Amino acid sequence: MRGGLSKTLALVGAAGLLAVSACGNSDDSGGDSSANKDVTVFTWWADGGEKAGLDGMVSVFNTDCKDYKFVNSAVAGGAGSNAKQVLANDLQAGKPPSTFQAHAGAELKDYIDAGQVDDVSQLYKDFGLDKAFPQNLIDNLTVDGKIYSIPANVHRANVVWTNPTVLKKANLDAATAPASVDAWIADMDKLKAAGVKAPLAISKGFAQEMVMEVVLLAELGPDSFKGLFDGKTDWAGANVTAALNKYKKLLSYTNTDRENIDWPDGLGYLNKGQAAYFVMGDWVAAQQLADKVPDTAYTYWPSPGTAGDFQFLSDSFTLPTNGADPDGAKCWLKTVGSAEGQKAFNTKKGSIPARSDANPADYPKYQQSAMADWKKDKIVPSCAHGAACTLGQNNDILSALSQFSGSQDVAKLQTALGTAMKTS
Repeated sequence: MRGGLSKTLALVGAAGLLAVSACGNSDDSGGDSSANKDVTVFTWWADGGEKAGLDGMVSVFNTDCKDYKFVNSAVAGGAGSNAKQVLANDLQAGKPPSTFQAHAGAELKDYIDAGQVDDVSQLYKDFGLDKAFPQNLIDNLTVDGKIYSIPANVHRANVVWTNPTVLKKANLDAATAPASVDAWIADMDKLKAAGVKAPLAISKGFAQEMVMEVVLLAELGPDSFKGLFDGKTDWAGANVTAALNKYKKLLSYTNTDRENIDWPDGLGYLNKGQAAYFVMGDWVAAQQLADKVPDTAYTYWPSPGTAGDFQFLSDSFTLPTNGADPDGAKCWLKTVGSAEGQKAFNTKKGSIPARSDANPADYPKYQQSAMADWKKDKIVPSCAHGAACTLGQNNDILSALSQFSGSQDVAKLQTALGTAMKTS
């Protein structure tokens, strides 16, 4: 990576100046056309727990911003794989929505450099978010002294979801995580010997990247893992080679249709008893609630070797440059950052609130444990979900992983990953 994450976040494009105002009724056109009161919100939350979370936040917006009409512009696709392309086309055509969802962190650099999002730092002061959000999160959101998005949540990426019934076939305890990747591989051997054909469920794209990331995090440790994205760790190093070989080994325990399914299908394999493990972010908790899967049917723990590390990502919302009805967009942003908006959203989404003043008792079982870990664990970013790398870098990584899924050439993958960080 040329300059790494720290330098990436020090580069700022020509962002438009933000005319700060409170949520209100201002309408520069002087008219009362309903079109000027539409707030078009672009997300990839179209189904399941994600849609339920969005609906919860919309209900608060409808109460707090009665002068405006919410217009849902969601595009389905895991982690925004489809939505980001649609958004890029709209922005390039000069047709931005009122606000759009983006992962907080390095992913925003693309929009900042293109002059497509405005500075919302003043809104943090206006809405009291500079006091409500923890400083470590604000630091991750700040680009050259400015902030370009308001987070709705915090997600954890390094989570393994298990099926206790399947694990019992190999006399494995679902409540106890293997201590290391090697121990996890040994357990998968036991599962295969017990007749479980594909112990580790996986799907295409970012789900494979997430498995690779948790292996790298476990094998390198949090500091060297972060170094992969800030230039301090050499992608060509022997420790990376060893980790990627373990990732290759893990793929040998997965379903052969991994390039043809999305993450809900992978979760389905787990729930149907066709797999013992599934690596996925904690939006799974919301999906399980939405699908009425009982708590007793699954367990969860930090991926083997990463206990004490919280690999985070954050869904956030922006103020697009020259977006339609900026006052309405600001009212949406106020809802996104508010205590009530975050509670209505995160209790259904499976994520935890970005605010420090949230009451854990208001949240389901999983979120309570994640809130406790967020306060004490070492925080590391996820490249798969935009916190550690740009969209261009991540696209190149995804391409390399898709090729590796078939070729299984570790040397080629390692070279491609290093190239992605330097040139994308």
